[in-house]
Amino acid sequence: MTKKKVQNLLKHLVCILLCLTVILPFYMVVINSFKSKGEASRMSLALPKEWLFSNYTEVIDKGNLIQGFSNSLLYALVATTFGVVLCAMAAFVMCRKRTRLNVFLYYFVLCGLFFPVNYVTLVRVLSTLHLNDTRQGIIMVFTSAMIPFCVFTIRNFVVSVPVELDEAAVIDGAGPLSLFFKIIMPLLKPTMVTCFILQFMGVWSDFLTPLYLSSKSKMFPMTMAVYQFFGKNKSYWNYIFADIVLTCIPVIIVYMIGQKYIVGGMTSGAVKE
Repeated sequence: MTKKKVQNLLKHLVCILLCLTVILPFYMVVINSFKSKGEASRMSLALPKEWLFSNYTEVIDKGNLIQGFSNSLLYALVATTFGVVLCAMAAFVMCRKRTRLNVFLYYFVLCGLFFPVNYVTLVRVLSTLHLNDTRQGIIMVFTSAMIPFCVFTIRNFVVSVPVELDEAAVIDGAGPLSLFFKIIMPLLKPTMVTCFILQFMGVWSDFLTPLYLSSKSKMFPMTMAVYQFFGKNKSYWNYIFADIVLTCIPVIIVYMIGQKYIVGGMTSGAVKE
């Protein structure tokens, strides 16, 4: 066997092992979601002795997943839409008007990529603004959390848009808002869709932020429905696994629909100044 064939074989083995590390946990979750309470607690990879599809109806009913789905959709859709559009506007201004203030603001915003969230301070700030334990406060936090990544990604794409387009639009009488929404924003579609999909999935899957910022069950997203089946005196692992599967399905659908935009948007923003 030649050296090249050995190298290819090793690469394939590594790829298979990496795929298994991703597939096996998800397989275990799906399989155990159809088992009884006793079987699921063992968390084995074996097929269930009896397929209990009723686990999912029980989870939807007892876990109040309809309301959880509505809350998750509200948080993800509103926060991501506002966040991406506002970040695109900010990135455009920072790129076109390179004053000292804008340069400082750009690098100041980028600091958010490296510093963790301090939830104690965050709760105090929201309490001062009378937004603690409200949907508006949660949406505001989610929106602000996506600013560093979105500004960084979109600004790198704005650099590739010719300034001559701005000048031609201004000569034709376009104002600042018309210039952005009618001329620039259509050109930013690939990277804005990329940011929207990635941030939507991030907000939907977030567990810690709603945990710290909400104490009312009516405000809980789908990710927190797991508390209905796990605690000090109970652990219904079959329901927990079913809840995880139901929570992941919308994210998987969004990713499958938008994966081509993610690849195109990330590569389109890969330019050098």
